[in-house]
Amino acid sequence: MPMTVEQIAEAAMALSSEERAKLADRLVESLEPAADEIHRKLWVAEATRRLNDIRSGRVQAIPGDEALLRVRKAVGR
Repeated sequence: MPMTVEQIAEAAMALSSEERAKLADRLVESLEPAADEIHRKLWVAEATRRLNDIRSGRVQAIPGDEALLRVRKAVGR
């Protein structure tokens, strides 16, 4: 007899946070695989554009901790 959704959810909640995140990713990916591919291609294009901007000198990269500090100041934390 197949498991019910409630049984599956209960078993999933017994997993570690990392395992639940992986499971959630797989479930979401299974809903719209075509849209997922479109999003992946868009992110690759954006990452490539940003890398090219840095390499060409159009933008100056800043360390991650400084970027986080700026964001925290901007949102008032």
